[in-house]
Amino acid sequence: MDMIRLLAGILITSLIVFGCKKDDEPQISPEEQFAKDIQIIEDYLAQEGLVAERTASGLHYIILEEGSGEHPGPGDTVEVKYKGYLPDGRIFDQTRPATTLIHPLDDFIDGWTEGLQYLRSEGGKGMFLIPSELGYGRNVAGSIPANSVLIFELTLIKFF
Repeated sequence: MDMIRLLAGILITSLIVFGCKKDDEPQISPEEQFAKDIQIIEDYLAQEGLVAERTASGLHYIILEEGSGEHPGPGDTVEVKYKGYLPDGRIFDQTRPATTLIHPLDDFIDGWTEGLQYLRSEGGKGMFLIPSELGYGRNVAGSIPANSVLIFELTLIKFF
């Protein structure tokens, strides 16, 4: 019984010591992160010679092809093709040539939920530059680092 208590004590102590390890990078306030993200987006747009619309949330979007039909709404399911990358050009995800993604609009990251509503179905194409708060925020998501600005090129195939 004493051995079990000893092992349990070591386990709990290890969890406390190693579980509370601080990140190497100091945490900044959400307002500071937002300002940093907007600067990254504006620098990217200037470097690439692009002009984007900016929403109150900080989402920047460019309509690449207008498309036809209606705009999807929050309760709709959308079918899309996409490519997602970081401002340095590293692609982290994309649909394959012969595939699409079909998903409820409300279940995407906030940047997609907001941005896809600006596209029209039947071929609407756009580029979204998404501040980290509208993406994965302080969370790491696969190969996407915490506090990352995300860039997506999307084609809205249809919605229903």
